[in-house]
Amino acid sequence: MENSKFKFILASASPRRKELVGHLKVPFEVMTLNVPEESNAADPVEFSSEISAVKGLAVYDLLKNENPDSSFFVVSSDTIVCHQGKIYGKPNGRDEARKFLKELSGNTHSVFTAVTVKVLHQGKEYGYSFVEESRVTFDHITDALLERYLDTGDSLDKAGAYGIQGPSLTFISRVEGDYANVVGFPLSRFVRESEKFFQQHFSQEELWLNFF
Repeated sequence: MENSKFKFILASASPRRKELVGHLKVPFEVMTLNVPEESNAADPVEFSSEISAVKGLAVYDLLKNENPDSSFFVVSSDTIVCHQGKIYGKPNGRDEARKFLKELSGNTHSVFTAVTVKVLHQGKEYGYSFVEESRVTFDHITDALLERYLDTGDSLDKAGAYGIQGPSLTFISRVEGDYANVVGFPLSRFVRESEKFFQQHFSQEELWLNFF
């Protein structure tokens, strides 16, 4: 592979994903399109994968049509919470956030984050995807503590109505697996998968991050 640089595009408006990807210390741009984030899948892996793919493909197709000879590395992601077969996305308001948290209170649930990568290089298309699962345990959330948390507004833009890096730590007792995955982007898994991808397709001994 020539020493041409890939343009790293993060197809997500999440400030948490932006911060996590920033730890890679490579230049990247944020680009999102307004696409329906819907899936009929009952399986949480399929559900998150479908939505992640839709987000990324919309951005990828636009870039490919506008600049077919360029090299793009488009990364999209979607995070959901699942408990007892029920999938929790972002709540539509305070009342639904309260309902979500009451159902999760005192229980252990799973957090699934799907990552989709679409690559264009020299007119050829590549891609890979994966889903990471972590487990989070909540203490029993008293009504008083729940209302105090809801007052912060932290729950409204996050799957499962909570963000692990904020005031919800007042009732999170245990995390099993990748902490960054619960934040919204499994960074260490992404690094491993990306390194494997570059070695497989471009036979590079050089660190894959140097291509951005």
